[in-house]
Amino acid sequence: MSTKRTLIEPDHPVLSLRRQCELLGLNRSAWYYAPVPESAENLRLMRLIDEQYTRTPFYGWPRMTAYLRQDKGYVVNHKRVQRLMQIMGLQALYPKPRTTLPGTAHRRYPYLLRGLAIEQPDQVWSADITYIPMTQGFMYLVAILDWFSRYVITWQLSNTLDGLFCLDALQTALQQGRPEIFNTDQGAQFTATAFTQTIEQAGSRVSMDGRGRALDNIFIERLWRTVKYEHVYLFEYASVPELEAGLNTYFHFYNYERRHQSLGYQTPARVYLARRARLK
Repeated sequence: MSTKRTLIEPDHPVLSLRRQCELLGLNRSAWYYAPVPESAENLRLMRLIDEQYTRTPFYGWPRMTAYLRQDKGYVVNHKRVQRLMQIMGLQALYPKPRTTLPGTAHRRYPYLLRGLAIEQPDQVWSADITYIPMTQGFMYLVAILDWFSRYVITWQLSNTLDGLFCLDALQTALQQGRPEIFNTDQGAQFTATAFTQTIEQAGSRVSMDGRGRALDNIFIERLWRTVKYEHVYLFEYASVPELEAGLNTYFHFYNYERRHQSLGYQTPARVYLARRARLK
């Protein structure tokens, strides 16, 4: 990793930083990442907030402040909790983590999944972003999930909430297939014209959650709880390459080895790939 970084020339006259990372097999998030300048105590608080929010996504800053004071014994005021939740991308006014920033001037897309029977793979995909704690900072994780099989089509890390890493993940996913419907929340990353146009140009329909409706994207919300309880909270990742390698191992396990009760104790990959093969 460090050897590859020395080969990167940010001011290269011909090759963009992105292209240099691609040529070197280096994830761009690893190049851009710098430790978040938060104190060790704030990072501990942020991890506790993340763990509690994963359990109770309806908690805003008042309940979160009470939890940190009464259950964990921290002397912390509500302004500090509000600031940390904002950094983490958690919005106190809504019943779900707002790791996506609200878009303002964007085309309004309807929610297309209410009452819809999900009967086959690639009928509905959805995407979302979550906060991933590290020992000396944090990253953001985006994943694209097939609703029928719970199969994770692709995922990507970033140290910022800009929309580029979400667009990169979408383009990677569309190389593997095309959904009939692509569902997201109304965050700025997903309402960006480049993102929605990419979906529509692939021949898919765009669906968006109602504001603050945590259950509109329920399967990927469940994915986040599974990833965090079964992997992220069990490890103390100190660097992005370690985190990336760990998540790569976990998502392979999740797709190809972890059996889901809702799938008749089959794996997501078995359901997704076998059913796709029969449909062709």
